[in-house]
Amino acid sequence: MDAFYASVEQRDRPELRGTPVIVGGTGRRGVVSSASYEARRYGVRSAMPTAEAQRLCPEGVFLPGEMARYVRESARIFEIFGRFTPRVEGLSLDEAFLDLSGTERLHGSARAVGERLRATVREKTGLAVSVGIAGTKLVAKIASDLAKPDGLLEVPPGEEESFLGPLPVGRLWGVGPVLEARLLRLRIRTIGELAAAGDAGLERRLGARGVELARLARGGDERTVEPERAAVSISEESTFEVDVRDREKLGATILAHAESVARRLRSEGLRARTVVLKVKLAGRRRPGPRGFDLVTRRRTLAGGTDDGEILRRTACELLDREAFPEPIRLVGVGVTNLVAAAKTQVDLFVRSDDGDRRARLHRALDAVTERFGHGALVRAGAETISRAGLSLQRKRGEPPPRDA
Repeated sequence: MDAFYASVEQRDRPELRGTPVIVGGTGRRGVVSSASYEARRYGVRSAMPTAEAQRLCPEGVFLPGEMARYVRESARIFEIFGRFTPRVEGLSLDEAFLDLSGTERLHGSARAVGERLRATVREKTGLAVSVGIAGTKLVAKIASDLAKPDGLLEVPPGEEESFLGPLPVGRLWGVGPVLEARLLRLRIRTIGELAAAGDAGLERRLGARGVELARLARGGDERTVEPERAAVSISEESTFEVDVRDREKLGATILAHAESVARRLRSEGLRARTVVLKVKLAGRRRPGPRGFDLVTRRRTLAGGTDDGEILRRTACELLDREAFPEPIRLVGVGVTNLVAAAKTQVDLFVRSDDGDRRARLHRALDAVTERFGHGALVRAGAETISRAGLSLQRKRGEPPPRDA
C-alpha cells in the first residue's frame, strides 16, 4: 500500500488531500509511522523522529493516528487479495506476497491480475496499491518499491540480474544502514558490484552473511510464499516518553505487556515455555536507531503457560536480578518456545482447582476484550501504554477491532 496510514487519513478527511500528512507518535520521542507523498517531498520518511519531521516540514499536519481503523482497512484489503489466490503471505498490515502459480487459467497473466487487483482495491477502499511482479520474492519486493506511487512494475523471468544490477546496494533486502556503510567502504556501491564480488573475499570481510547477500544479488532467491507460518515468538514493547528508573513503573508496564502477550497466546491456542525480558538503556552509544545498548534476559519454565500473571512474575524476577547503571528507555516482554495448548504438560505444583479457576477468568477476560475492544478491562496496577509510534506489524492473536 502507498503511504498507508497517511492515505487512509487523506481519504477520510478531504481537507487533508494535497497537504503533507504525517502519522505517528507526537510525543517527545515520537516516530513517524507513515508520511504522505506530499510530506516526502520535504524529506520526511517512515521511522524518522517526529521532531526531525517537524523541522523539515513545519507546515505538515501531524496526527497520532487511529490503529483500529487501519487494522480494519488492512483486513478489507487482505480479503481482496484472497480473491485472487489463497496463497497470501502478509508481511505487515500494508504489504503482502501473493503466489499466483497455477492461477493463470482462472485469472490470466500475472500482469492482468496485478492490474485487476489494483483496480479492485481502489474501487472498494479508495486507496492506492503498488504492485511488483517477478519470479522471486526479493525482486518482486524491490519492483513494488520502484513502482510507487500507484504503479505496477513487472520483471520478466531471466531479467532479474540485469534489473538488480544498477540499483544501489542499499535496495537489497536485509542491507540496513550499518551494513550498507560497510559495503560502501569495500567500494561496493551497487547490487551488480556485490553480485560480481568474489565469495571468498566477501566471506573474509562479512562472514557467511556476505556470501548470502551476493547470492541474492545474483537473483538466487528460492524462498516460497508461506501463507500460514507458525508463530515462533510473541512480544509487546514500548519506548517511554521519559527515561525510567522507578521499578514500580517498570513493573506496571511489564504487567500490561505480559497480559497482552498472554491474551494473544490464548487466542492462538498456544502456550509458551520461555519468557524473554527486553530492556533498552537510555545512554546513546552510537548514532542511529541502534545506538542504544539492548539487554535481553530469558528464563525457560517447567511447563508452558498462557497466564499473564506467570509471565509478569517471571519477567519481573528477571528485571530484579539486574542492577542497571542508567535509566531505561524501553521495556518489553516476549515469549518463545511455543507449543500447542493441548500438548502442554500439566504443572504438578499447581492445584487443579486453581488452574480451572484461572482458566475461567481468562475466558471471561478474553470475551470482554473481544466484545468491547482492547483496554476495556485491564489488571489493576497495569500501566497505560503510550507508544512512540504506530507499528505496521500484523500481530498474531490480536482480537479484531470493534466496528466504528
